[in-house]
Amino acid sequence: MRGLDLSSWQSLFSTLLALALITLVGVGIRLLAMQTIQQRRERANRQINERLKVLIAAYKVLGGSFTGTLTVDPTHMRDLRGAELAPLAEGEFPEAPRSERARRTRDAVEAALSDIILLGTEAQVRLAERAARELVAGRHVHTHELVVSLRDFIREALDLAPVPRDLAIPMQGPTRPQASGRGRGEGGQGEGGRSRGGGGGGGGGGGGAAMGGGVGLGLVAGAGPDHDPAADGRP
Repeated sequence: MRGLDLSSWQSLFSTLLALALITLVGVGIRLLAMQTIQQRRERANRQINERLKVLIAAYKVLGGSFTGTLTVDPTHMRDLRGAELAPLAEGEFPEAPRSERARRTRDAVEAALSDIILLGTEAQVRLAERAARELVAGRHVHTHELVVSLRDFIREALDLAPVPRDLAIPMQGPTRPQASGRGRGEGGQGEGGRSRGGGGGGGGGGGGAAMGGGVGLGLVAGAGPDHDPAADGRP
């Protein structure tokens, strides 16, 4: 306040104009800083949301089953042609058709492990790397430990209370893919419909041929032995 000059209207106006400029510059800097911080926060939120989405999908693939075969069978079709399947562990039950379902389960688990290696925590990356090495070596893999790590991380990221330790949650394994024959059934029905349509077209063609034959026969009948060509004006 000591630097303010209020001796004349010109000095008062210049003083007020300087204060307005200083205030405007301060507000602009503050808005710019707030916008930068908000953009960083939104980008971080998007990254967290995408990361959680991928890890939740991987959790459903790796831990969506509580019964049946809870291990990942790394056997390929080329191995099935020359050798028998590895024996099941104690307490597990074979699934039918084993080769096709095991192949689809293995493919889904490999994709989930790749996502975890990309976006998981250090502990999850180590578990996924160990599971991938087991698959490459041709050994059956349990995913329960990795599923527990994913479950705890997802609940913590969503601000949910941890799972009570006194719960006896059964061992979790990879989700069994569902075989769907609906598309093939619908395709067969469509082909049948087209076949029936083709039959109708054939019937139409047959009717046209019959009509043409009837007209020809009528012309031939009209030109009988008693018919006089001179009556038609022809020599």
